[in-house]
Amino acid sequence: MFPALTVAAAVASGRIGTTPAAFLGLIAAIPVAAFTGPVEFAVGQLMVALARGLWIGLTIAPYILGGLFFWQIVVPGARPGAQRALPAAQPSPTASLAQRRLLFFACFLIGPFAESATGFGVGMLGTIALVRHLGIAPRHLMVFALMSQTLIPWGGMGSGTMLAAAYARLPANEIGFYSALPTALLMLVWLPLFWRTAATAGFTASRQECLREAAWIAAGLGLLSAATLYLGPEAALLAIYGPLIAIYYLRDQKPSLQQALATARQLLPFALLIGGLALSRLSPALQNTLASTAAVAPFSDLPAWPPLYHAGSWLLAGGLLTALWQGRARSLAQEAISAWKTGKPAVLAVFLFAMMAEVLSAGGISQAIANGMFSALHQGALILTPLLSGAFGILTNSGNAPNSLFMSSQLALAIKAGLGIPAVAALQHVSGTSMSLFSPVRMSIAASLAHGHGQERAVYATLLPYAAFCFALLVLMACAVVI
Repeated sequence: MFPALTVAAAVASGRIGTTPAAFLGLIAAIPVAAFTGPVEFAVGQLMVALARGLWIGLTIAPYILGGLFFWQIVVPGARPGAQRALPAAQPSPTASLAQRRLLFFACFLIGPFAESATGFGVGMLGTIALVRHLGIAPRHLMVFALMSQTLIPWGGMGSGTMLAAAYARLPANEIGFYSALPTALLMLVWLPLFWRTAATAGFTASRQECLREAAWIAAGLGLLSAATLYLGPEAALLAIYGPLIAIYYLRDQKPSLQQALATARQLLPFALLIGGLALSRLSPALQNTLASTAAVAPFSDLPAWPPLYHAGSWLLAGGLLTALWQGRARSLAQEAISAWKTGKPAVLAVFLFAMMAEVLSAGGISQAIANGMFSALHQGALILTPLLSGAFGILTNSGNAPNSLFMSSQLALAIKAGLGIPAVAALQHVSGTSMSLFSPVRMSIAASLAHGHGQERAVYATLLPYAAFCFALLVLMACAVVI
């Protein structure tokens, strides 16, 4: 546990970011694996472990950088400098039902869609940009921004779920599908938080309207579960929430024909990208052709990199074609540099955590931790999953760190206890990713976008009981898996 504690202590100090903390964790993992592991771990094994971690990172990085690049090209003002240029909100008169529905639309449809297309808190930007003209107080706007992160297992084209699948040695479709149930159950926390904050902010609604919102959430999650099973976590949310957004927009916003055509033109690149990804996943012949052409697979038990099938490649190509179509070829270099600057910390963290996970696994540390926990707690050791993963998700603002540190041990525990491996892996994954919503990093982003600096403590006071409810619900799910 020393490498994990090293990461936790470094991040908790507030003086070291996630990437340097991941580097310290990797440095700590090497001597631990070499001198305390139960299996031989010489220089050769170290090189192989580092190469495996590097390969895992290489398969994930295109999602991150491609998503940022595509979003910046398609959505004007998406670069970080433009985010700071959002105008301050002005007070608005009494809230109407239409304003309440716009608020729900921004938090639970537009926000998750934007987060899925790109990641990196862009969902918060999309949510705030859509509703800040309603005159919402910064402390409430910060909470609404965080609501865009409630479907985070599908954020960044599902890159975190793809990485979790690599750690778990499971198909990404399977772990994504099993992640849908705990994600849906957490809506029992997120929706009441939204309702309470909306009422406090002056956007009251009848019980019937709240039930209507719950029905939209249920429909979206039900369709998302099926789409994840057939399309995979990369394109599932985009394929489902794109049409849902169009239906909600046309039904509740009732735009004029001119407004609807302008919106459709702006979203055309998204529609083409989503349609292409869906077709490539649903057509067996096309899928086999794209997935096998020029595919690189240096490790048989790790994901391959098929350049024509990888969603990250599609995002990069989509951004390039969109820029050429819009006559913005000269801005490509600037947008690529901006995407790299924004995504570099996360990309480096993915590489470092993946290499640390492979070092600990190759040295037998993960298996030894599982053996020790099982000897002491038996099946009950798995009940600690949400607490450990959730705490690291909060500290590191990502599910990647807890997945890299604990996934191997959790799966070893599941095998020893004779439990369902996909269910255990999904709970591990959702615990870390979902609890990252409470991360100080995300809170800082929300405060910056909402002009709420100095109000973070008050917002945390509001969120604290809901965080406790999340942990309790996740622990109950762990108990259900064990029993």
